Amino acid sequence: MIGKLTGKVDSTGDDWVMLDVGGVGYIVFCSSRTLSVLPGEGEVTSLLIETHVREDHIHLFGFATAAEKEWYLLLGTVQGVGAKVGLAILSAISPDELSVAIAAQDKTTITRANGVGPKLAIRIMNELKDKIAKLSLGTSGEIVDSSASEGKAAATPMAISEDAISALVNLGYRRSEAYSAVAKISSEQGADTPLEELIRGGLAELMR
Repeated sequence: MIGKLTGKVDSTGDDWVMLDVGGVGYIVFCSSRTLSVLPGEGEVTSLLIETHVREDHIHLFGFATAAEKEWYLLLGTVQGVGAKVGLAILSAISPDELSVAIAAQDKTTITRANGVGPKLAIRIMNELKDKIAKLSLGTSGEIVDSSASEGKAAATPMAISEDAISALVNLGYRRSEAYSAVAKISSEQGADTPLEELIRGGLAELMR
């Protein structure tokens, strides 16, 4: 099993790079994000490798960072996300953006990837939301999750944060953007920050 390759960049395509490792050319499939950070032809680079072995082929998938590889493996656990779709998602969305989008239940961001429709985006969010390292709001460590906040008292920090996010979304911001802004303000000012201050602070953060 190949876990890493270090060699010279021989040539590249839309979704692959050929690495010359000791005179042997390895074709490695990559996201556009990884391809964009590779050096020029003839220069040496290293890629983390995930090897897919099937009856009719052996494919190598390469990643510039450990975070991208971890996300690729995580996405592969979702039904309907094959090797190519996983790379398409990582080409369109960075690992950090993906974490926020899933935590914020923002399917619009996930559907930016080629081959990902609303139904698959929802499946990705539902199946991975409990597996990712979640973002906490304030010192309480409570997580903003629209599905979890339903039915809770309006006075709880979670519900107040969700109301602030909804208000910013209604102003035209993407849910993931609003989520990040509210999370930052709540973390800086505390979990008991009033709704008006969360909205005002979140809006100021988004307008920077």
